[in-house]
Amino acid sequence: MNDITFFQRFEGDILAGRKTITLRDASESHFTPGQKLRVGRYEDDVYFCTIEVVSVTPVMLDQLTDEHARQENMTLPELKAVIAEIYPGLNQLYAIVFTLDSKA
Repeated sequence: MNDITFFQRFEGDILAGRKTITLRDASESHFTPGQKLRVGRYEDDVYFCTIEVVSVTPVMLDQLTDEHARQENMTLPELKAVIAEIYPGLNQLYAIVFTLDSKA
């Protein structure tokens, strides 16, 4: 069983180290620094890697910056559009910074 899932479209960016952050709602804000998470694809829950949580920080939608977008490997307008699609009407998010666990 996987601990966290990502849409399949993000798999390549995660594996290449281009995506190093994920923005989630409060239901996924319980992760802690140093925790290793099994990662699966949202569409089929197939495992594809393990990540290590670096930090979990609350962030408001209007506080998102170009740096958050860079860590997501997209532009700020693209990032805000993706968030609006996944979490419509949500303003309080949690930035989960992670690294790819190469030992897994």
